[in-house]
Amino acid sequence: MNTRLLATLCLLALPGLAPAMTVQIPDPPRWTNLPLQTQAPIALLADLGAGQILFARDADKRLLPASMTKAMTALVAFDLIKNGKLDEAAVVTIRPETANRWAGKGATLNLRPGDQVRIGDLLMGTTTVSANDAAVALAEAASGSVDGFVAQMNARALVLGMKGSHFANPNGMPDGGATYVTANDLVRLATALIKDHPALYARYFGKKTMVWHGARMISHDPFAGVLPGADGIKTGHTREAGFNFLGAVARDGRRLVVVIGGAPSEPARAAAAMALAEWGYSAWRSAAFLPAGTVVGAARVQGGNQRTVPLVVPHAYALALPRGRQPSVTGRIIYTGPLSAPFEGGRQVGRLEISVPGQPVHSLPLVAGNAVSPAGPIDRIVNALLGLFA
Repeated sequence: MNTRLLATLCLLALPGLAPAMTVQIPDPPRWTNLPLQTQAPIALLADLGAGQILFARDADKRLLPASMTKAMTALVAFDLIKNGKLDEAAVVTIRPETANRWAGKGATLNLRPGDQVRIGDLLMGTTTVSANDAAVALAEAASGSVDGFVAQMNARALVLGMKGSHFANPNGMPDGGATYVTANDLVRLATALIKDHPALYARYFGKKTMVWHGARMISHDPFAGVLPGADGIKTGHTREAGFNFLGAVARDGRRLVVVIGGAPSEPARAAAAMALAEWGYSAWRSAAFLPAGTVVGAARVQGGNQRTVPLVVPHAYALALPRGRQPSVTGRIIYTGPLSAPFEGGRQVGRLEISVPGQPVHSLPLVAGNAVSPAGPIDRIVNALLGLFA
């Protein structure tokens, strides 16, 4: 019978960490330490390198994303490009129905029936100027229909673990609440954009302007060209949604993601996002933590050619700590076991739950350090004998 197995370890004994020490932990950083009190009802700050949430307000509450939806549209397009199913250089013909339906509907590229447009231009129009017609034309070109593309958006969200989100269109225009997300889910989306498609992300996000038919069109991104290290991602606004922003900054070897939801105005959105990002750099530091491939423990295996398998962190992880503090760090290995063989090396089989005094608990993935094959006749005999004495 499978059971949930836990193991607690002192992570200060792992490579790259200072010796264990006992310290008096002052109160953790609070929102009141920020240089600006935001009016946004939803706010979140994540450190992607550490896998930590540094600040969260109603991060699991549903919000209407408006044009932040286009970040998922871009991710699906990036996936198709990476898999050779969509060509940035391909030229598509704009359908009359698409051009007519979206003419003058919010931000657009003013696409006309029969226009010949590159996929790359539709993508840039979607990400930079938030063109509603471009997002729909991109969806139709990529999947043959909007419905087919939306199905891919929701399938991708499911893979990412975006359990609090659903998409009903590719551009975020009001749809009676059928499209919704959470701040935590938007961090998962941002992580996929940045880590799965670094070259495409750099090419299509974080741009202040786009030149289209000789005209310079300006992005509403409050970070672009203003905040050092900022490179995305997407604003959103409708009367129902308020002013939203999914932002990303890379500075001093750290990658932060900001979410602002439901701000009352465009200046309030910009000020809140800017303050939150700068607080993330000024009030927090990055400490070396777990190098890629670090073995943190072992999991029991059932029916395999070995009785245990090493549990490994798949990537290097830093740890975000409040400046001026050196707290103790502990972790728990959590997995459902014993693991049933066979399975491949690199498959996620558990998680490492990290605890730092005064901070929310967060988890890092753990993968199998090697493949485990089915037990052979001798393995089964040995395992049975060992089981008698376990």
